[in-house]
Amino acid sequence: MIVNSDGRYLLRLRDAHKPICDPGTWSLVGGGREPGESPDEAIVREILEETGLVLPEVVPYRSAKDRPPYVVEGGIHLYTARWDGDAAALPVSEGIMFAWFDVAAMEHLTMCPWAHEAIKAHHAERPAAAPVPGPRTARRASGTASGSGGGAGSGAVSNVVGAHLFLERDGATLLGLRHESVAFAAGAWHALAGHVERESVRACLVREAYEEAGLVIDPADLTLAHAVHLLDHEDAEPRLQLFFAASRWSGEPRVREPDRCVAWAWWPLDGLPEPMVAYTRAAIDGIRAGTAYTELGWDTTAVRESR
Repeated sequence: MIVNSDGRYLLRLRDAHKPICDPGTWSLVGGGREPGESPDEAIVREILEETGLVLPEVVPYRSAKDRPPYVVEGGIHLYTARWDGDAAALPVSEGIMFAWFDVAAMEHLTMCPWAHEAIKAHHAERPAAAPVPGPRTARRASGTASGSGGGAGSGAVSNVVGAHLFLERDGATLLGLRHESVAFAAGAWHALAGHVERESVRACLVREAYEEAGLVIDPADLTLAHAVHLLDHEDAEPRLQLFFAASRWSGEPRVREPDRCVAWAWWPLDGLPEPMVAYTRAAIDGIRAGTAYTELGWDTTAVRESR
């Protein structure tokens, strides 16, 4: 479990079509021991082989409930290390890509189950360490100071960015019915969407459209149609949900991730289904009205009082 100063965990997306354990999931750096190798030796070697990193301190994870080194069922030994760096710049010798994620964002990922449980246990017991001074931290501190003395807007808060696809054909729009087992909007209709990783919003939509529905879209054919700034509840991370309209695309939507979406359907714009994700309905209403922006869940009076 490699953690940075912001309390985010380094995850690797595993290959989906290889005879490996937990294919197609986000998981941790690691691997099997070679003959005669101790777990301590193995993890240092695996980190170097998979990331190119030589970390100064890699230690066995000992949870409060399991004082000896934490071992996952099946004999997997867990270690922790700290690193502040660019995940996208790491060499990818195995798997698809590396990325930083916080624990909240992991609820929306297809994760290796044991890795997810271990990270949640680690996060619950260990608050994030103080940031390491450096250019990134200095820029953040400078931006906060420029907000003038602790008034409204003086504290920077991360906003999650969501990318959404708005397709219109013959007066109807494409929506997907989410699986009953997913963490968000189970059993509801929703636009084709995804969380923006280390990529542009257009690149995210192009990727998600193909992965989720088999649609091929040129990024140049995507135009921003509406933005929804969303706060689900007082303690939630703010989310900026961006809806892009595609002027053209190729392919017919088909279910490619049945564990997340069980059906795609074209719904008349004046006859949208129920249940439906509320901010998606608000965005479609805004697009039809010709407006660019909607706010949902922001109670300005409550925000002022909390400050």
